[in-house]
Amino acid sequence: MAGRWLNLRWALSVLCVLLMAETVSGTRGSSTGAHISPQFPASGVNQTPVVDCRKVCGLNVSDRCDFIRTNPDCHSDGGYLDYLEGIFCHFPPSLLPLAVTLYVSWLLYLFLILGVTAAKFFCPNLSAISTTLKLSHNVAGVTFLAFGNGAPDIFSALVAFSDPHTAGLALGALFGAGVLVTTVVAGGITILHPFMAASRPFFRDIIFYMVAVFLTFLMLFRGRVTLAWALGYLGLYVFYVVTVILCTWIYRWQRRGSLFCPMPVTPEILSDSEEDRVSSNTNSYDYGDEYRPLFFYQETTAQILVRALNPLDYMKWRRKSAYWKALKVFKLPVEFLLLLTVPVVDPDKDDRNWKRPLNCLHLVISPLVVVLTLQSGTYGVYEIDGLVPVWVVVVIAGTALASVTFFATSDSQPPRLHWLFAFLGFLTSALWINAAATEVVNILRSLGVVFQLSNTVLGLTLLAWGNSIGDAFSDFTLARQGYPRMAFSACFGGIIFNILVGVGLGCLLQISRSHTEVKLEPDGLLVWVLAGALGLSLVFSLVSVPLQCFQLSRVYGFCLLLFYLNFLVVALLTEFGVIHLKSM
Repeated sequence: MAGRWLNLRWALSVLCVLLMAETVSGTRGSSTGAHISPQFPASGVNQTPVVDCRKVCGLNVSDRCDFIRTNPDCHSDGGYLDYLEGIFCHFPPSLLPLAVTLYVSWLLYLFLILGVTAAKFFCPNLSAISTTLKLSHNVAGVTFLAFGNGAPDIFSALVAFSDPHTAGLALGALFGAGVLVTTVVAGGITILHPFMAASRPFFRDIIFYMVAVFLTFLMLFRGRVTLAWALGYLGLYVFYVVTVILCTWIYRWQRRGSLFCPMPVTPEILSDSEEDRVSSNTNSYDYGDEYRPLFFYQETTAQILVRALNPLDYMKWRRKSAYWKALKVFKLPVEFLLLLTVPVVDPDKDDRNWKRPLNCLHLVISPLVVVLTLQSGTYGVYEIDGLVPVWVVVVIAGTALASVTFFATSDSQPPRLHWLFAFLGFLTSALWINAAATEVVNILRSLGVVFQLSNTVLGLTLLAWGNSIGDAFSDFTLARQGYPRMAFSACFGGIIFNILVGVGLGCLLQISRSHTEVKLEPDGLLVWVLAGALGLSLVFSLVSVPLQCFQLSRVYGFCLLLFYLNFLVVALLTEFGVIHLKSM
């Protein structure tokens, strides 16, 4: 069921605007010595090894560019563009509003890229992998499907945890999304469609999430994350998956044993009638039959390639609204690039989406994209023995493999090992998402420097809103169409995966790279306000929902919305110093 709504979760993820037209020099990554021995020492600028980058706004205009280039705190380890250098070195101060506008536009477009990649390429390949591995729906739902739904949040957390200075961005985004989903989204669902919640899934999910929040609170208090701590996060998620499977098995066993007293259907298992209702709502008419040609002809290889690379369905375009068409125009460049670089396997189609010319082209382009996006292209440009770059070797090997595949297969029948393309598509789309998430984190950090905002407040607002708005619209749509329990359970199930895997895997990867524990630098009182607000929202739901006998009303929904508004006001007042503690 969740798979049917996956595209809707991301198609409405963000409103997109014009692509940023700025070109920055990108010289900061050309040599490691640029970070150690700056070439442009700034006069009158403090040359201490670590200086808060946000102090750049307090300097003279003539000193800002040198400060950005020489201060290690202003450098990012990943990404393709140096946004801080672009603002302070390539734009004059009078054009700062224009630079910020371009950055925000590019940020929104990056959110669109994340959504399209996850919905149309990452998640379908995950579904194909789970089908190939013959996983049950429950296991696939809490593992692969959860990974697909939370891909932007997870990759943003992985990138942010790679640097102690941006760890607050990850915590702010994970906590901020948690507060947003458990208050605004859950409250909106009950306002749109009051319903009776399923008791056991509710208690299971909210208790697991409260434990995850408490562990994160302790992690912030300690200020560091060890290997055992990171593995504990991942172990807790494994335990959650096992619990879901056991609960589902027990529920089915009870249903088989209750012949004379049928139990109500919970969001975990849908009856056949509910499945039929969803199918009738989403596929009420098959427009494909109307446009099916009377005479069939064999397409040439060139025609197959052109049709496979066309991201626009002209029949759908004719019957869609103007808003959909405008959004589709912005999506077209992204979809074309992804169609060219990411293979997609669809087990529901007879040919499993086998397009021989395009799939053979993928064998050359997809590995090339992998090496050029891994660590922002560091491995791709590495020269083997100082002679041949890695990307050249990858292109040669991919061309040889593509040639063999092209002459050993046919256009009409997918090869026996076609399922391997799902793993290649999964890896390629994951690295595309990681590259986009890296740019998102770098832009948010740059905006924080310009506006003197902490990473935490950027995470709980822009990053959390951008990554969660798609889930909000899709859950609201489910509620309006008569499935509020399913939408309500999705509020808690997805964020459990995000916080446990996001924090656990992000810290584990950083520990494996640096061989030291991860240091956290919380942004003062704000991060504690954020963690406390999330804990209070969960306690409020844990107490109030049973008191209502699990019959959720609109009053409960409005209380959740009011809670989020109060939290947002307190968070912003804390950020701007109106609320403060002398001891902090």
